[in-house]
Amino acid sequence: MENKMTFEEEQERKGKTYKLLLWFGMISICMIFAGLTSAYVVSKSRPDWLKDFQLPIAFLFSTIAMLVSSFTFYSALQTMKKGIRNQTTILLLSTLALGITFIVLQFKGFGQVIENGYFFTGSESNVTTSFLYISVLVHIAHLSGGIISLLIVIYNHYKQKYNSTQTLGIELSAMYWHFMDFIWVYLFLFFYFFK
Repeated sequence: MENKMTFEEEQERKGKTYKLLLWFGMISICMIFAGLTSAYVVSKSRPDWLKDFQLPIAFLFSTIAMLVSSFTFYSALQTMKKGIRNQTTILLLSTLALGITFIVLQFKGFGQVIENGYFFTGSESNVTTSFLYISVLVHIAHLSGGIISLLIVIYNHYKQKYNSTQTLGIELSAMYWHFMDFIWVYLFLFFYFFK
């Protein structure tokens, strides 16, 4: 006799599968950043290492923007679960604005580094700033995937594909977003304290 699943059971199984795949992806991203920071630690013994390098202030503001965006994304998921669509829309759009603000502030931080006389590439660059540049660009590339995911969530929310019992898309996107937040905070603290 064939054992058929109910719609709810099928959705639950689908959600678990997607979340597991996302976890595998996030673990592989962790390995990328672990490799970058390990190479940074090893390179610290080089004679051309900058011991007095300070992170630009824009990176601090971008960190605050990222932390607030995680809060707004979490709140958007909670309001969707309560069925408050208008507030969910505002929170999703706020998260998008904060994500874009984060990226703009990262590039402003690059400009501040250059204004201080340090360069990321070319003959005037050094290993310290090159590591910072590569790490931040790799994070921005991964966060861009989060922004694309968020745009899809906003579109699906607009098309009313989510409701108080069907929030899988928002949950997956929020998981990835919080993960990118965690990665940035890790990088910021690492570059700030490990000189």
